[in-house]
Amino acid sequence: MTEDEILSEFRASEALLEGHFKLSSGKHSGHYLQCARVLMNPDRAGRLARALAQKIPREIRNDIDVVVSPAMGGIIIGQEMGRALGKDAMFLERPDGEFHLRRGFRIDPGAKVLMVEDVVTTGLSSREAIAAVGREGGEVIAEVSLVDRSNGSADLGVPFFPLIDINFPTYDEDEVPDELAAIEITKPGSRK
Repeated sequence: MTEDEILSEFRASEALLEGHFKLSSGKHSGHYLQCARVLMNPDRAGRLARALAQKIPREIRNDIDVVVSPAMGGIIIGQEMGRALGKDAMFLERPDGEFHLRRGFRIDPGAKVLMVEDVVTTGLSSREAIAAVGREGGEVIAEVSLVDRSNGSADLGVPFFPLIDINFPTYDEDEVPDELAAIEITKPGSRK
């Protein structure tokens, strides 16, 4: 898929929101990508996952044993990536603030894992999820996401292959511009 085709999918599903958002990273932004909206249509989610799978170099793709994604945002795209790659997909949860496998999910010792996210902004959630996979006995060999909002600056410690880079400005709490501060804050992410 081309960048225009990908953005068209986001626009068609009303997944690009404008306002004042506090992101999961703690940063503020005037834009939010609600990937759940772009993924709510199974055909669209499948198309995006197949396009994302094509971003992974063949040598990495061939080594993947299992797909893991963090809840909540990564669950749907993680499942679709599993389908696109012909691999099992499972997800991590944060019932106590730290990622864990639950629901009977387990990773075989030494399994090669593809981490799948919806959006990466600072990479904090990804690094936490990658650490959790390590505690569970697996090895994350790469990460993919629908969107990279980090402007290429997120250091995940593994190769990273986003479907698209979308770089809306983000601001620390004490640097929010007055025009953005005047808008009521919405906190749409999964980290509370």
